[in-house]
Amino acid sequence: MNEKDLLAAILQKLTERTIPIEVDLWDASHIAAYLKRSHSTVRDKILPLPSFPRPIRIQTANGTGHPLYKAREVIQWAESLQEE
Repeated sequence: MNEKDLLAAILQKLTERTIPIEVDLWDASHIAAYLKRSHSTVRDKILPLPSFPRPIRIQTANGTGHPLYKAREVIQWAESLQEE
């Protein structure tokens, strides 16, 4: 990649729209990245915790829907675990 292409790629990244954290929905992969844990640890050990935020399921035509979580609720949950 030459310098011009690199600069164009950087500019593209800087101008991409991002969804504000206040309204973003995260799946297990996003949560794993945020918590710095593996996807399987999040799926098997964290999401089932009674204290973890409840999922949102957007139903699809075939009746299935992957669980999504409000990003702000996940962040608040994680921050509530902070030791004093």
